[in-house]
Amino acid sequence: MKLLVMIIVLLFSFAGTAYAVVNINTATQTELESLQGIGPAKAKAIIEHREKNGAFVSKDDLKNVNGIGPGTVKQLNEGITVGAKQAEKMVADKK
Repeated sequence: MKLLVMIIVLLFSFAGTAYAVVNINTATQTELESLQGIGPAKAKAIIEHREKNGAFVSKDDLKNVNGIGPGTVKQLNEGITVGAKQAEKMVADKK
């Protein structure tokens, strides 16, 4: 019985990390690489695009990153956020 409880606890702990949402406006290279379909090159491209062009206002803005297309954005949709309030502030600060 103890073994069953331990297995259930372990499953829930791994499930929690699998569903963590990544803010593409603040994520580090490592955090971006944790997303399915994003390797070191795409993570670096996301960060470079963000630094050059400012905050992503919507998830669809990822399509503007070299090497990321609509399919990747669709795949990532549930696992990413732009942090709406932070994105608004970053855009306002840039003006």
